[in-house]
Amino acid sequence: MSEIQVSSRYAKSLIDLAQEQNSLEQIKNDIVSFIGILKENPTLLAVLKNPIISPGKKLNILDGLFASRFDPMVLSFFKLLVNKGRSPILYSIAREFINEYNVLKNIVKATVVSAAPLSDENRKAIENIIKDATKGEVLLTEKVDQHLVGGFILTVGDKQFDTSLSSKLRNLKKEFSQKII
Repeated sequence: MSEIQVSSRYAKSLIDLAQEQNSLEQIKNDIVSFIGILKENPTLLAVLKNPIISPGKKLNILDGLFASRFDPMVLSFFKLLVNKGRSPILYSIAREFINEYNVLKNIVKATVVSAAPLSDENRKAIENIIKDATKGEVLLTEKVDQHLVGGFILTVGDKQFDTSLSSKLRNLKKEFSQKII
């Protein structure tokens, strides 16, 4: 079974447990915090992935770092995973948890790459279009790429809408090169 499948199953289990205990939002906040800490501290991620470090040491590290900060359910979940030899995929499980949470809460992630920063009016218009199309809450990430010349590239899930001038120029160049004999 692939890492994504295993991570997804564990994440779904944690979501189910959190819903049963009426603590989904608290658990989500702890998982978001955990992901942020791992991103900021690649050494901790390396320790969790290292097969040479004993599960006992990993448990002590997790306990020392998170016992006072996280819900006991999260800590118990981490301990279970470490004892099952799944500590190398803790980060992947945490990311899948957030993905599953977003699906459950109908939260849509979208990314817009534009040649210049979006105005508030443009940002709201894009968010409203996505909200109307998906019927969900929109988490919009904005990036600026001056190579686009103008327009934007919008990615929602696995769909991409490219209205950039650089893309149109590239397509025009391709058409001209194919029509010239």
